[in-house]
Amino acid sequence: MGHRSTAAVTAALVAGSLLTAVPDTGARAADHGAAGSSSPPPAGAPPAAGIDLDTVTIPQLQARMAEGSLTSSALTRAYLRRIKTLDPTIHAVVHTSATALRQAAASDARHRQGTARGPLDGIPVLLKDNIDTRDMPTTAGSLALAGKPPATDAALVSRLRRAGAVILGKTNLSEWANFRAAKPTSGWSAVGGQTRNPYVLDRNPCGSSSGSAAALAASLAQVAIGTETDGSIVCPAGMNGVVGHKPTLGLVSQAGVVPISAEQDTAGPMARNVVDTALTLAVLSGRKTPHGDGVRPAGLRGKRIGLWRLPALGPQVDAVMTRTARKLRAAGAVVVEVTPPYQGRLAELEFPALLSEFRRDINAYLRTRQGPRDLAGLIAFNRAHPEERTCFAGQELFEQALAAPPTTDPAYRAMRAELKDLSRRSIDETMAAHRLHAIAAPTNPPAWTTDCARGDNDVIPSSTPAAVAGYPSLSVPAGRAGELPVGVLLMAGDRQDAGLLALGAAVEDRLRAWRTPRYLPTTTAATPR
Repeated sequence: MGHRSTAAVTAALVAGSLLTAVPDTGARAADHGAAGSSSPPPAGAPPAAGIDLDTVTIPQLQARMAEGSLTSSALTRAYLRRIKTLDPTIHAVVHTSATALRQAAASDARHRQGTARGPLDGIPVLLKDNIDTRDMPTTAGSLALAGKPPATDAALVSRLRRAGAVILGKTNLSEWANFRAAKPTSGWSAVGGQTRNPYVLDRNPCGSSSGSAAALAASLAQVAIGTETDGSIVCPAGMNGVVGHKPTLGLVSQAGVVPISAEQDTAGPMARNVVDTALTLAVLSGRKTPHGDGVRPAGLRGKRIGLWRLPALGPQVDAVMTRTARKLRAAGAVVVEVTPPYQGRLAELEFPALLSEFRRDINAYLRTRQGPRDLAGLIAFNRAHPEERTCFAGQELFEQALAAPPTTDPAYRAMRAELKDLSRRSIDETMAAHRLHAIAAPTNPPAWTTDCARGDNDVIPSSTPAAVAGYPSLSVPAGRAGELPVGVLLMAGDRQDAGLLALGAAVEDRLRAWRTPRYLPTTTAATPR
């Protein structure tokens, strides 16, 4: 990706002047008093006067770096201070890089010399701990991989380094990306413990990119990278009140990422706003969007959006969707209610196909690492290590995958072919029938209470069509059910990432639903607002 001037990036990405920023008043950690109040402790001084880490965007940061009023070193130190102060409350970050300040200093030198590499140069980024890094552990949350780091970086990490990003550290995740037990608890891993939802600490952050989303909600980095097979970027984004983009399958290399299924897995960007998400996708994919390195908000007038309500997610979520539709219509969008077909059949077929794919793909990955050499070895490791069973003991998915038919089996091949066909038709036919620019659905229910004994309450069907089809989806904050964030999930056709991000920026601007978390210890049921 070529360098563009900061002014050009800012002009292309931000409508109007820079936001009027206010000084960062510090961390907001857990209040151990009554629900509904909070008492945040300070997290150290802001990196520069007038910068609010909760709301600042990458173009704004780059503008400050260009004029010399901000350095990457100061920004990186500010985020490291926030991690030190806030992370003991939410357990989102499992490792910080010993070279982060050295990376930042190198970026500062490039900025002084006028050779900055682009919008991500000097920007602190957190990586989900299933993305290979040669200089930090990559564990997928499991003690089985907690020894020697991988020999090489994942391909996407190499892209980030070449773009000048500061690799700040690694985030916690649902162990093995939530593909171990039949009733897991999202956000828990033997390596990182339980990640908490920053909005209400006894509520779940959703999986499996739980640490990435919670860290962004707490402003522990400017952007983060998650991974998704079905819902694991967008659900944490929705439940933690941030933005998450699941790219078109193949747009971002999966080389060096702990897999579930090559047919559905993708890494993707997460941020507190759509513009930072788009900038990060441009680096991860090595491609420019039609408007340069980022995305310009599209107007909503005349845009046709299909609303898939999913009332099973509850009346509070449905009320958020009703208000979302009203606001989009007021901005000139045409919103029609839709129900994409074939969802029951997709639910029947997806899991059995993933079992066969997981066995194939995890065995191939394990051969690149020290530790268990195959899935059978992982099962034996978990049986021999009680630390792996402190939240939930089950590894039923491992055991079912070990017994699943190989991916050479004709029945498996027919199953995956039908999945691909029906999932694509579910989106394509719905969009064609109603002449839609996108389909919108609730990303998530209100966050459930974290409970190791019960496990998750996470039957959330909205992510499945795009995930199985390999099409892009984007979660943007839409509102709240009481204190708990609810996202709106936008999905579109194959390789429509740029258009979806542009539409998402317009939806974000219209809804203006993002709020800082209050780190409440608990909450009672409340009317959404």
